[in-house]
Amino acid sequence: MNFNLTHIPDRKKKPRNSGITMVMDKGLSITEAQNMLSVGGPHIDIVKLGFGTSFVTPNLREKIEVYQSYGIPVYFGGTLFEAFLIRNQFDDYINVCKDYNIKYMEVSDGSITIPHAEKCGYIEKLTKHGTVLSEVGSKDAAHIIPPYKWIELMRAELDAGSTYVIAEAREAGNVGIYRGSGEVREGLVQEILTQIPGDKVIWEAPQKAQQLYFIELLGANVNLGNIAPTEIISLEAMRVGLRGDTFHLFLNQEA
Repeated sequence: MNFNLTHIPDRKKKPRNSGITMVMDKGLSITEAQNMLSVGGPHIDIVKLGFGTSFVTPNLREKIEVYQSYGIPVYFGGTLFEAFLIRNQFDDYINVCKDYNIKYMEVSDGSITIPHAEKCGYIEKLTKHGTVLSEVGSKDAAHIIPPYKWIELMRAELDAGSTYVIAEAREAGNVGIYRGSGEVREGLVQEILTQIPGDKVIWEAPQKAQQLYFIELLGANVNLGNIAPTEIISLEAMRVGLRGDTFHLFLNQEA
C-alpha cells in the first residue's frame, strides 16, 4: 500500500487461497491487457477469457503469455469447454489447454445438459492436467435450482477434485444466485454457506451492489468473480473499507 492507515482489514497476500479476484476478459487487446495489469496486476488472482472469446481472439497466445508473465493464471470460459464437449472433442480441449500452457480449467454445464456423474468424471480427469474450477447453476433464468440441489452439486464437485466451485451469475449478474433484477437470492446464499465452506466458492459478482453484499457478509477476503477490468482497483478499495459503501465496515476492528 502507498501509505499507512489503521483499521484496514488484513488482505491475504498473493498467491492466496481466499480473497480471490477473478477478472473477466471479454476481448481485451494485448495493449489493453498490459494497461490493465500495470495497475491491477497486484490485485488480480485469475483471468477468465470469457465464454468462447478465445476461439476468435487474434494473437491469443501472445495475450495469454502477457498474463502469465505477471504470474496470473488464465483459463478459458466454461462455455468453450461445453462447446468442445457437445462436439465430442473432450480430448481436443485437453490438447488445446496444453498447447496454450493453460493450467486452470473450468467445467460447466450452463448451456448444455450433462448428467452430473458424468460432469464429475470430467472434473476428475482434468485434475490430472491442472487446477479445476467447476461452475454450478444454469444460464437459463427460468431454470431455478433449489438450495439443497446447489449444495448437493457443489459438494459432489469439490469431492471430485474441483479446487473451487463457481456460483453462476453470467457476466451480467442476473441469473443463478441472483434474481433477474440483479438482487442477491440471500436465502440461497445463506443455505449454501451452511454446508459449503465460503473459501471454496467463487461468487460471480459483476455488479457493485453484489460485491458489496458479499464483502459485508464474508469480509474482505471473499472470493469474487466476473469482475470487469475497469473495476479492479475500485473493488480492492471497497474490500478494505476505502469506498463509501464500506467506509465504516472495518472501523470497529482493532488497529
